[in-house]
Amino acid sequence: MFDRIKKAFSKQAKEPLEPEGPNSQLSQGGPVSEWAATQGFAFSVDGSGHGMALEGKVGGKPWRLQLGRPTRDYILGAEVRARAELGIQDDVAVLVMNRPLKESLEKKAYQIYTDQLQTSVDSSMPEEMRWLAMFKEVGWDKLPLDFWNRFSVLTDRREDAVAWIDPALAGLMTEWPVSATSPEVPFMVLLLRGKAYLRMEYTPADLTTLQHAALIFTSACEAALDGAFTREIPSPE
Repeated sequence: MFDRIKKAFSKQAKEPLEPEGPNSQLSQGGPVSEWAATQGFAFSVDGSGHGMALEGKVGGKPWRLQLGRPTRDYILGAEVRARAELGIQDDVAVLVMNRPLKESLEKKAYQIYTDQLQTSVDSSMPEEMRWLAMFKEVGWDKLPLDFWNRFSVLTDRREDAVAWIDPALAGLMTEWPVSATSPEVPFMVLLLRGKAYLRMEYTPADLTTLQHAALIFTSACEAALDGAFTREIPSPE
């Protein structure tokens, strides 16, 4: 049912996870700043005083995590989004998305597909719908059932997903602190075009949620940099 969506998105999409507009009012500046200092992260607040950013390095590669206004309509309240310039192979594409979000996006895509008044796919549709059309869901036995019940893994090469998502990373995604994110809260982490990304709803909006999101993201970066996806440097002749 996604054939038309595939064609509509055949043109290369813009880079995901870029800031889009002013951030929402937040109240965790003090605690976040103090925690960032203990981790060696750079901390900043935007010009409005409402949005925050953390910056650091993992494996010598820079990453940035932002907290602020949502850039997707399926996220309520504030949004956590992160990006790291890993420099891994450009053709590696693996997406981990929680199942309620995947089901919601699939329903929305189907509604657009079946809408007789819609002659083309709206260019404002999130890139996540393009990924659902392009990538297939995969699975394997070495990850716990709790992970597969909560998340869907989509990719064009199963071996890339197996190489990236080890039991330790899968455990971080499922074993959130007691007070933190539930399985229904929109969440995704991915490798695409040589970079790592994270996007999730900031629910509950407390420091524990942010700390665990940062841990998942930096651990995902470390797993991608462990050698499986790094470019081979030709030996001198």
